[in-house]
Amino acid sequence: MAHHGEILQEAVKNSGISISRLVQELGITRPTIYRKFKETTLDYTFVKRVGELIQHDFTNDFDTPVQSQLHFTPAAVTPVAPVRSSVLHSVDQDCTKALMALQAKYIALLEAHNELLLKLYGPK
Repeated sequence: MAHHGEILQEAVKNSGISISRLVQELGITRPTIYRKFKETTLDYTFVKRVGELIQHDFTNDFDTPVQSQLHFTPAAVTPVAPVRSSVLHSVDQDCTKALMALQAKYIALLEAHNELLLKLYGPK
């Protein structure tokens, strides 16, 4: 099974873009890109940047889902003050929306996990 660096190297090779042009666009040196090709895991932002330059989507190329793709945003904490029931109803709706968004992200994470298990162990 190929690691991240090997997958990146293969995609760059298949893109037809020269290493010289790629390193120039990335603002790194040739030895740096060759070191990246040897790394087993790579930073998602680096892979995404290379993908943009060579016009390749790495979403399905890696075995593990990249957690930085899941944009979890912490809920803002507001001070509690006495409120009327109409305001409470509005707050309940906001909480429900936030909970539904979190549920959708959780389901997406579970699906990615299941895909990973299928890749690793295959169907039964």
